[in-house]
Amino acid sequence: MIKMEKTEIKKRLIPAGMLLPFVCVTSLFFAWGFAHDLTNPMVKAFSKIFRMSVTDGALVQLAFYGGYFVMAFPAALFIRKYSYKRGIVVGLSLYALGALLFIPAAMWGIYYPFLIAYFIMTCGMSFLETTANPYILSMGDESTATRRLNLAQAFNPMGSLLGMYCAMTFIQAKLNPLDTQARALLSPEEFERVKMEDLSVVVGPYAGIGIGIFILLLLVLFIRMPDSAGEEKHASLNVRASLRRLVSIRRYREGVITQFFYVGVQIMVWTFIIQYGTRLFVGQGMPELEAEILSQKYNMVAMVIFCVSRFICTFFLRFISPGKLLMTLAIGGALLIAGVIFFQDIRGLYCLVGVSACMSLMFPTIYGIALKGLGDDAKLGAAGLIMSILGGSVMPPLQASIIDREMFLGMPAVHSSFVIPLLCFIVIMIYGYRTEYKFHDN
Repeated sequence: MIKMEKTEIKKRLIPAGMLLPFVCVTSLFFAWGFAHDLTNPMVKAFSKIFRMSVTDGALVQLAFYGGYFVMAFPAALFIRKYSYKRGIVVGLSLYALGALLFIPAAMWGIYYPFLIAYFIMTCGMSFLETTANPYILSMGDESTATRRLNLAQAFNPMGSLLGMYCAMTFIQAKLNPLDTQARALLSPEEFERVKMEDLSVVVGPYAGIGIGIFILLLLVLFIRMPDSAGEEKHASLNVRASLRRLVSIRRYREGVITQFFYVGVQIMVWTFIIQYGTRLFVGQGMPELEAEILSQKYNMVAMVIFCVSRFICTFFLRFISPGKLLMTLAIGGALLIAGVIFFQDIRGLYCLVGVSACMSLMFPTIYGIALKGLGDDAKLGAAGLIMSILGGSVMPPLQASIIDREMFLGMPAVHSSFVIPLLCFIVIMIYGYRTEYKFHDN
């Protein structure tokens, strides 16, 4: 009887001694979700403010997700040598610094300092994600690790939803109502005045982020956070041996590749829903600014669906294996993207909104599958999975370059450009299938 009780305690989703650290780390998922979806609409906003193409505006995503790629491996080495808590402290410091750099960037009125600020901000978020994901996995029994990560990740879309709302309310709705064509006709002096007014609007929410993250940093400094559920310490640091072990595991190797394509499809769907909806509503005679704000509302609906679906799918993981559920959702996502491509009316936008229901589970599930059973190698393995967030940097400019063509594959480019997200879902579907039926080291 005593043995059975010990087993039940061991398999609790969150051990009692880890509850406060779990809550603290889970707040980080909310924090970077807020920044992600405050930033996605900025592709369209910066394109308008600086009179640039969609491709040039998409450099925001290149800078934003490039920081993840550059800092992930150094972050993994740092937390492996020191601790999860120190990794969180460094991550929050860089995050706050990058957000506050929006203030001088707006004063200079030049596009590229904003890209530098985004890069520094996401170097911090790379530290946080490299730290938080494996830390959550380690906070209890391995058999409940994927469910625990899905629970923590469920708060990420809540932050995203708030970020979308702030982008719509405090940035998009307050920008000068002149549309792209009208701005092109402004004199240099008029354009400069409008640009600086718009940049003063942009800087406010990011300055607020910087202050909020700094306050969170102070709270973290005073919270006791064990290195893992068992407070294990690993004195040795053999990076080469860890890398050899990681590369030898097919489930991990393919998980890194799959995560690259997943993050790419997520960012493309949430970034270009505004272009997709704006084109649709402007074609119906709606003013451009009004069309952009309405499209952002559809984006918020997509995030609500994503958030609700995350909780539902986390529940289903109690009865369905992660690989099978991942494969099923990828098939659903591919079918909806096909609707996005071929429907030329509001049905295509409905399909695009619905894709979020299929994406909700994917990031933490791929993450959990890839890191399963890696032990302390998970700290370094997490770096590969965070570096794969580079997909969010590479894919959106690729899709944007297609959108700028106006026509592609014999149809409006904003529709046919979604062939790239379609291919991404096929890759995810294959990984789900191989996880369920091919990998025998699960």
